[in-house]
Amino acid sequence: QLQIVESGGGLVQHEGSLRLSCAVSGSTLDYYALGWFRHAPGKEREGVSCIIISSSRTDYADSVKRRFTISRDSDKNTMYHQMNNLKNEDESVDYCVADPVTICGRPGNWGQGTQVTVSS
Repeated sequence: QLQIVESGGGLVQHEGSLRLSCAVSGSTLDYYALGWFRHAPGKEREGVSCIIISSSRTDYADSVKRRFTISRDSDKNTMYHQMNNLKNEDESVDYCVADPVTICGRPGNWGQGTQVTVSS
């Protein structure tokens, strides 16, 4: 059983930056896909970014390419989401997700979420 805890959400001005952290415990992550989903008001949850641990490959939703960067620190078993040039549309509850697979897809493990608020 994984424990997934996101942190780092908060209030940021539009065009500002925010870095989210995700601490994962309960398993080694060698063969996991990790990523971030978000749930904006009135919208379905959507995949934002992912990283394949075994290959270090990353992928991003078109809406966040060149603005967001997903990375990990294997020593700390922590994943990060650097979000730059934030827009009002990025306001959401952001979830760290994990799955014992080597592709980015529908995750089976979710954190509790952290709120990202963008002020206009």
